[in-house]
Amino acid sequence: MAALGGAGLRLGGRPPALTRSLRAFSGSRGAAAGRTAEQLAQALRAQKREEQQQTEPKNPVLRRVRELAQLSKQLQRVHPNVLAKALKRGLLYQNEEIVVIDKPYGLPVHGGPGVQNCITDVLPILAKILDGMKAEPLHLCHRLDKETTGVMVLARDQDTARRIQGLFKTRQVEKKYWTISVGLPDPPEGLVDIPIVEKEVESHQSHHKMTLAPRYRVSPEDGKLVKVRRNRDAHVAVTRYRVLDSSASCSLLELQPITGVKHQLRVHLAYGLGCPVLGDHKYTHWSKLAPQKLPENTLKRLGLEQAKVRHLPLHLHACQLALPLGASEEKQLRLVCRPPRFFTDTLKRLKLEVPVSLEE
Repeated sequence: MAALGGAGLRLGGRPPALTRSLRAFSGSRGAAAGRTAEQLAQALRAQKREEQQQTEPKNPVLRRVRELAQLSKQLQRVHPNVLAKALKRGLLYQNEEIVVIDKPYGLPVHGGPGVQNCITDVLPILAKILDGMKAEPLHLCHRLDKETTGVMVLARDQDTARRIQGLFKTRQVEKKYWTISVGLPDPPEGLVDIPIVEKEVESHQSHHKMTLAPRYRVSPEDGKLVKVRRNRDAHVAVTRYRVLDSSASCSLLELQPITGVKHQLRVHLAYGLGCPVLGDHKYTHWSKLAPQKLPENTLKRLGLEQAKVRHLPLHLHACQLALPLGASEEKQLRLVCRPPRFFTDTLKRLKLEVPVSLEE
């Protein structure tokens, strides 16, 4: 996101002072004659910096909150052409069949109510930027949640898209994610194999959530496992996990989803391991939609107050994909993506370290 923010995206209209300066300049021939275009540009930049400094909160906590609050909104304010150019700058890999991008935070894959920009809408523009005006639109091969960042594969034609979608469905694509969790899983490495089902949550604010549908329960009489009736709507869900580092009541985890159920990683961590993803305000509580409750030492290191935790983004990053190559499937195309700036900033604040072998 740092690259996107610093690459010239226009996140809004001109400030009032800039508009007044432009109007005054264009309306005065004498001023135009006395100042070059470069001098005007310098004056406008200086004025803009001054306005930003005046509106920038001096309190470091408020500054941090403002940064987090803007994170999920900035890509919704730009023109589709600008968004397509930003995705191009996040290009990870391309060949004659696929294009691989670094999906930014807060950008949905598909449109919907209240969505101004989404990846699907700009695929024709991105294709033309990459391959010329006669290029056919790119095609989605899989999807990531709006708040998830990282490796995303696009196909140059429909046949390639279908083939890669088939690889995902038959679990031939190896996927790895990094996440920061609240709490330390016990044991520090293992496999979560619990089906998932979608249910309606009956509360003052009715909503739907994915949740666990266990095949067994613990008998209150003798503590033994008792098999329960299978929920017909439940989906098989399997997640492999391991702890990479832990500090300040949080952990850095590597996750490998074996299956691909909606919100699988978030549900398995929150309800299966009792360690929700940092910034997951949907799956921290079951009966309500409310900001995540964080330990005091975590808040201190993050530079946040509990009242402002609602601005904390979801820390879930698709760091690696491995696609089979050829009919033999012995070789793999390994696609790697570094976490966004807000993710690495949180790692530093929590004093969590990525093993050197994984950084290469």
